[in-house]
Amino acid sequence: MKTTAVRLYGKNDLRLETFELPPLKDNEILARVVSDSLCMSSYKAVVQGEDHKKVPHDVAKYPTIIGHEFCGDLVKVGEKWANEFSAGQKFVVQPALHYKGSLDAPGYSFRWLGGNATYVVIPNEVMECKCLLVYDGEGYFPGSLSEPVSCVAGAFHASYHRRIPHYIHDMGIKKGGDMAILAGAGPMGLAAIDYALHGDRQPGLLVVTDIDSERLKRAEKFFPIEKEKANGVRLKYINTMDVANPSALVKTCNHGNGFDDVMVFTPEKTVVELGDDLLARDGCLNFFAGPGTSTFKATLNFYNVHYLSTHITGTSGGNTDDMRESMDLIAKQTVNPAVMITHIGGLDAVIPTTLNLPGIPGGKKLIYTNIHMELTAISDFKKKRDADVRFGVLADMIDANNGLWSVEAETYLLNNFK
Repeated sequence: MKTTAVRLYGKNDLRLETFELPPLKDNEILARVVSDSLCMSSYKAVVQGEDHKKVPHDVAKYPTIIGHEFCGDLVKVGEKWANEFSAGQKFVVQPALHYKGSLDAPGYSFRWLGGNATYVVIPNEVMECKCLLVYDGEGYFPGSLSEPVSCVAGAFHASYHRRIPHYIHDMGIKKGGDMAILAGAGPMGLAAIDYALHGDRQPGLLVVTDIDSERLKRAEKFFPIEKEKANGVRLKYINTMDVANPSALVKTCNHGNGFDDVMVFTPEKTVVELGDDLLARDGCLNFFAGPGTSTFKATLNFYNVHYLSTHITGTSGGNTDDMRESMDLIAKQTVNPAVMITHIGGLDAVIPTTLNLPGIPGGKKLIYTNIHMELTAISDFKKKRDADVRFGVLADMIDANNGLWSVEAETYLLNNFK
């Protein structure tokens, strides 16, 4: 079986290649990938190459397929797994395998498994770790985005609070408490807003900060203040650009009382320190954004650690339970992962997009691996209407869906773009 895939050979060395997959073993599964959403974590792996913790040291000789937020169809199931899976089922993969203590993960470490490919071989360890999950929802892109949503769910579950004066920790954000999401109008921040508002435990106050007014306007478009007020959450959006004292400004939202939960969605020293300054007694600072270097540091107020029991946590991805939860929330339309998507492209768009990901504005870049299409903002589809009528059809579908990508648009694209 031939596949076409984007493979990593070393630092900033990505190649789009067609090659033969090895013969399928009895304990493996052959699958067809349909969609993959690009992640900043892939950019970091590409930049760091063999120095990345999840990339093999011999990647130059044995290149790996990148991409870990993918969804597709099972094509052929090896005998060992024939009782659990069958050809034709849609699937997603939880990349955090933790197989025998290894950091190996799809999209980083495997020669034949990654999201930016037409066909892949799913190795035995993925099934052994219960990380191959059947996806029963509509379309494919919601399956791809169940992975980033699961990362958000994992972060919320990892936050914790103490039953003062007892030494008992309750996991999760404080129900009905005051919460701030800093640098929260990017794609992962939008997913966090959605989860905070519509998950199983809502704060009473949610403050979202960012330094980009357009991103904040887009966030408010999808999560209107008045609508969420009717649902019991006071929602505030604050632009901290050019604000001399952002901490004082944010604290005006709750009369200077501090916040029970603060999530930081950018690896910036000043933003981490802002989050620390916002914490109330027993406040939990959740550092979500992964730094690009191992030397990233920020100062914390240890006076407050001692006297106010402030504390810090962080997660890198979610687990399989988080993935199942995210798929369930998406299938029930409790959360809408389409708010994260701003660009669409084909497999030929992966290399230039990944190498330049930090500099491309907008949210998630969604790739369809079996089509050719340059990366295009969905807001620009109308501009291409005259040159290609298909973009006009897609633009009308998106306008009818509040400016969001949809299963209807995906179906049309898969049927009409090759």
